Amino acid sequence: MDLKPEEMVVVTGIGCHGRLNNYFNAYGFHALHGRALPVAQGIKLANRQLSVMAISGDGDAYSIGLGHFIHAVRRNVNITYIVVNNMIYGLTQGQTSPTSRKGFVSKSTPFGSKESPLCGPHLALVSGGTFIARGFSGAPKQLIWLLENGIRHNGFSLIEVFSPCVTHNLMNTYDWFRKNTYDVDQATGYDPKSREKAWKFLNDKQKLAMGLLYQEIGPSYDDLVLPVKTPLFQNELHIDQKKLDKKLDKFE
Repeated sequence: MDLKPEEMVVVTGIGCHGRLNNYFNAYGFHALHGRALPVAQGIKLANRQLSVMAISGDGDAYSIGLGHFIHAVRRNVNITYIVVNNMIYGLTQGQTSPTSRKGFVSKSTPFGSKESPLCGPHLALVSGGTFIARGFSGAPKQLIWLLENGIRHNGFSLIEVFSPCVTHNLMNTYDWFRKNTYDVDQATGYDPKSREKAWKFLNDKQKLAMGLLYQEIGPSYDDLVLPVKTPLFQNELHIDQKKLDKKLDKFE
């Protein structure tokens, strides 16, 4: 994509994904648990010239970070958000996560989970998301295409990536995902501009939909509030002393 290292920032949260920024020749920021998105949005709004990518696990994104996730989606700041979904808490040695299937047996649910799984793309769609996609670490060619298009998209891009935990989740394996997923671009009537079709694909009870599920072209949050792309630190932020004194007089 011809991006220079100093033009990219990778923000991570807490989890197995948390050290990913060390593997990129770019700026990196290791945020608090569930707080990758506030940091990433702040960086982007401070300097629109940067390409900003936030990365979280399914627990980081859809549990402690869920409130930030919904508001970031509806706000539509021009950043790319990768959610590495292994359907389990891997770093803490294998507990049920928000995306684990109902009945899933783990250290925290030895008699099977009694909760329905949460679907991030579903939440993004109903929250006004403008780029919603799913990839699979076992299908790198498609995943690269999704990442490129997500970075190029003007707005908030959600790319959920199924990435099996080979240590703690022996149910949702690479073979399981290959048997239980399909590419939406091969489905009859596929149209990435249709929210209705995206909703239909996400509600498929038989298999998990993969690929670019939905995309909407339009202005991002940054376009609307910061029309000039000059980084904030380069702006003339001087105080008009007369105007300031006039306002302060009201408090006397």
